[in-house]
Amino acid sequence: MTKVYSVDVRIVAPVRDTEVADRVVDAVTNLFPEADVEREAGQVVADVHSMDRFSERLHEQEILDTARREFFRRADDEGFSFALKKQAAFKGVVNFSVGNPAELGDIEVHVTVRSPSVEAYVDAVAPPTEDGRPIDPDGG
Repeated sequence: MTKVYSVDVRIVAPVRDTEVADRVVDAVTNLFPEADVEREAGQVVADVHSMDRFSERLHEQEILDTARREFFRRADDEGFSFALKKQAAFKGVVNFSVGNPAELGDIEVHVTVRSPSVEAYVDAVAPPTEDGRPIDPDGG
């Protein structure tokens, strides 16, 4: 049975004077293709209600443990946040930004989870692993 998740994902990426705005939009939509993207002064803002493609990339790149660590590092009862490197995202690659932001700024992602819970949604996007393989937390 497929679970239904109710989430709001807000994505904000700065557009520096030296950058082409279309490339920043591409960086966002490469990882979040369903995103509704708007250009604002000095930044690109997008909203989406699914992280399906992002989750697929995490599985393909085999970085589920890294993703879980990043998600839980900035999590609370309402959701979680993380930052991504723009250059990698432009190439369709997930690369979490840790430490100092990149020179061109990072793509900031904030996920608000309304249902079922933050932990359940993280498990759906980046399931726990055992010996590097995803495991179903529900055992099914």
